[in-house]
Amino acid sequence: MNGDETLAILVGGGPAPGINGVIASATIEARNHGLRVLGIYEGYRYLVRGDLSHVAELQIEDVSRMHFTGGSMLRTSRTNPAADPESLRMCVRSLTMLGVRYLITIGGDDTTFGATRIAAETKGRIGVATVPKTIDNDLPLPDNAPTFGFETARSVGSAIVENLMEDARTASRWYLAITMGRKSGALALGICKAAGATLAIIPEEFTGDRIALDDVVDTIVGSIVKRLASGQDHGVAVIAEGLAERIAPEELAAVSTATRDAYGHVRLADVPLGMVLRDAIRARLTELGIDETVVPKDIGYELRSAKPIPFDAEYTRTLGYGAVRYLLGGGSGALIALAGGRIVPVTLEEMLDPATGRIRVRLVDVTTESYEVARKYMIRLEETDLTEPRLSRLATQTNLDPEAFEAQFRRLFAPAATA
Repeated sequence: MNGDETLAILVGGGPAPGINGVIASATIEARNHGLRVLGIYEGYRYLVRGDLSHVAELQIEDVSRMHFTGGSMLRTSRTNPAADPESLRMCVRSLTMLGVRYLITIGGDDTTFGATRIAAETKGRIGVATVPKTIDNDLPLPDNAPTFGFETARSVGSAIVENLMEDARTASRWYLAITMGRKSGALALGICKAAGATLAIIPEEFTGDRIALDDVVDTIVGSIVKRLASGQDHGVAVIAEGLAERIAPEELAAVSTATRDAYGHVRLADVPLGMVLRDAIRARLTELGIDETVVPKDIGYELRSAKPIPFDAEYTRTLGYGAVRYLLGGGSGALIALAGGRIVPVTLEEMLDPATGRIRVRLVDVTTESYEVARKYMIRLEETDLTEPRLSRLATQTNLDPEAFEAQFRRLFAPAATA
């Protein structure tokens, strides 16, 4: 191997546990093959400006124990290298001036999309490989493999929700735990299932382009009523933030003023979904004559830079190694995945949705036994609850008679409301 050849590594998008494991293993494998390794700080941010000063040469001793650590030693940014032709041209020029022959990008669907454009623009002059990273677990990997960082995020999130469950029981209150997950409810469902939370609400449960805010509110209120009927005045609802993207803007306070990232997405962290739901639930409970304390709690940033659990520490070391071996073998333009213990390059073209030209999103399949088990252990209204004698027992917890109670909640089971 020519010692003059250079491998560059950068990180895009939000943090995810295990990033440093990829950086470390890729650096070690590349250095062992005689390559020079550059760590590019803050993703594409400075490359699109033609600024080459935010780069550091990486040696094995710089990274040898980093796979145990959280965060990103190269930091990260959401700068989109393909935002416009000039940004892409400048990014490619910067990489060329740095002498980069191979590029490993660590990121989610947007970072992967940017990598596809760089690979296409350089026409093989720069070999590009992407290592998928997102705690949302929403990339369509072979064998339904998780994206790295998801298992750690689920583990840390489950511990937080377990603590909230105990506090809810102790203080007689309900928590609305809002978790990350722009399109997919995988993280919310996984946390709920692992922690044994009262219920989860994810976008995949609803059909159609829009989700009615009232349907989300009454699903939670129905769970509160059902818990009261069993003598329990507390609970935790785990809610995927992606619901906010499908609730009509006029129903969500401040959505129209929420900022957007470099890829045009509404910053869901700026959408006060928890507070909107809290206020709407409190109003509905008052209408029903129920006095309950409801508290919103965002769970997100606590998960992203957590120290990786052993699963992700091991997983990411294999992915980083595999990315280097793929590039040195002459490959380019693929996402690096692991299936059956083997590295599987997935071409970026395979992952694109022909209709949108974007990376396909993996959603929770609500027809599987995995979802069914999670759903069975939730405490929420079922259609059978709207028949006697259950109906009367539930209505007794409110100021409604059985007929009015059924009229209030029956729509939740209509095909247009839920999957």
